[in-house]
Amino acid sequence: MKTAVPCYYHLDVEVSPERVGQVSRILAAHLRYWDLETLVKPVCRGAEMLLRVIDEHAREKFTSIEMWWNGQHLITAIGDNDRGLRPDHELRACLQHLAAMSDGWGCCATETGSKVIWFSQRARAGERAPLVPAAPAPSLREARGVPREMPVTALAGAAASPDGVPEAAR
Repeated sequence: MKTAVPCYYHLDVEVSPERVGQVSRILAAHLRYWDLETLVKPVCRGAEMLLRVIDEHAREKFTSIEMWWNGQHLITAIGDNDRGLRPDHELRACLQHLAAMSDGWGCCATETGSKVIWFSQRARAGERAPLVPAAPAPSLREARGVPREMPVTALAGAAASPDGVPEAAR
């Protein structure tokens, strides 16, 4: 059984067309560092879709991106500060894509009136996760037998050498 170390990453960015690709490469680099190569493509695609919608429709371009890895799921959350960007209008097509390509997703409001859109991807722990030691496998070679024991009477009657070890025991 593999165990995984929880990981977290946070990025604050002002969204612009040229920054979408940069953010995608930054997220991909962190996923590769966490040995989650299989999640790079879907996570970056989902983040790019959300960032492009925010760039096209939002007045407030500052966003926060967070990623959490707990050993089984990677959760990616993108929060914007624009109260005018509504999930039921501008984000509808983007959210449909997220729902189709992720294991779970959601949208929630914050105390300040902004919103956070998150999606999760399931994966197994990468090779970086420490392994629990396994019991050694049995050997395929023949095991040697236990040395034959000499009867005590044979040792008692044998002549002893100067070091005190009977000759029959050698």
